[in-house]
Amino acid sequence: MFGRNTSICRANVFALVRLLTIAVLWTGIASQQASALVEIDITKANVEPLPIAIPAFVGAGGEAEIARKIAAVVEADLKRSGLFAPINHSAFIEKIGNPDNTPRFADWKVINAQAVVVGRVAREADGRLRTEFRLWDVFAAEQLTGQQFFTTNKNWRRVAHIISDAIYERLTGEKGYFDTRIVFVSETGGKAKRRKRLTIMDQDGENLRFLTNGNDLVLTPRFSPSRQEVTYMSFAGGEPRVYLLNIETGQREIVGNFPNMTFAPRFSPDGQQVIMSLQHGGNANIYTMDLRTRKTTRLTSASAIDTSPSYAPDGTKIVFESDRGGRQQLYVMAANGGGAKRISFGTGSYSTPVWSPRGDLIAFTKRSGGKFLIGVMKTDGSRERILTEGFHNEGPTWAPNGRTLMFFRETPGANGGPNLYSIDLTGYNELKVKTPGFASDPAWSPLLE
Repeated sequence: MFGRNTSICRANVFALVRLLTIAVLWTGIASQQASALVEIDITKANVEPLPIAIPAFVGAGGEAEIARKIAAVVEADLKRSGLFAPINHSAFIEKIGNPDNTPRFADWKVINAQAVVVGRVAREADGRLRTEFRLWDVFAAEQLTGQQFFTTNKNWRRVAHIISDAIYERLTGEKGYFDTRIVFVSETGGKAKRRKRLTIMDQDGENLRFLTNGNDLVLTPRFSPSRQEVTYMSFAGGEPRVYLLNIETGQREIVGNFPNMTFAPRFSPDGQQVIMSLQHGGNANIYTMDLRTRKTTRLTSASAIDTSPSYAPDGTKIVFESDRGGRQQLYVMAANGGGAKRISFGTGSYSTPVWSPRGDLIAFTKRSGGKFLIGVMKTDGSRERILTEGFHNEGPTWAPNGRTLMFFRETPGANGGPNLYSIDLTGYNELKVKTPGFASDPAWSPLLE
């Protein structure tokens, strides 16, 4: 049976209520998870991708094409995670005609499929689309989950991402990250005079939309963890200012007018404060601003450059970069200021630290030996591990489940420019992210609601 009956009915897909809050009914009750053979241990350093079969979903008439596209998006999402190996459709023996029927598991075992996803798309009397899917464990011969959704035509792609998240969570035990968006700086034009526009898209590069017109330089966009807002820097009017932009309405407001340069604004975990670096003379210190009262509080007072602050997910600590020791290193301090403890001690310099949403790691950019490296370390600085290196890598941002990072890589030469890449914590699954042109400064949203 399908264990969820969920409606997607609002016209604006990004104002929807998160669908995965409704309980799923399991067909095997308590014994099912114990008997299921299909599980992925994502704590291993190098995970062998799980062979999974995702036949085209069934659809009649005009719904056949949407059914095919939904299944294709689910397949692409899971493949891109690096944890799943979708099987080529040409190898399929059984042709799915009715997804309500139990699959012929022997046919799927022959082609080494360990899991099978089947689904249907149908038109309701009121014009909405009903999308259903089932996830089957081939070796245990059991249904792992079954869900259904109701939506309008234009929201089919989001339904596909939510299905991907449900499959990912059921087979890994952790939340997925497919029903998310990326805000970044789109760059066009010659290298000497680039037009930079604030841009948003789905995590797979689709549904791209420009948020600014490119008349003013924009930098370092960051998502709010609690609202559909981003904070970013802009040189509108020739002055560097920090702005808040409501993605839904397009309404923009200035966080504050500061007499000097501001850098790297970022939200607190509850979305009520913005933390940033303000320059005074040759120094820069870290400040917070309460978005309700607009009160500013200074957190550091070193005769150095303190910048790129990032909160721990519980809001109790901050990691930032500073050259107070002679070169850029990473420091951790309490969220209300006080003594800072250095945590980076490797060769080279460290910058752009970002605390994982899981709370266990800090991602960073490292410059060493003429290369730019993207790495992670424990929050006390131990167990540093480099994930990737290149001519110029920078700006890591975490997926909301803390298992994947996105960053930008600059290519050299007169025609070079930045592009977005993703990589998981194993360091083995590096992928270029699709954008229409050059792109930099990515920021990953929380799961949509």
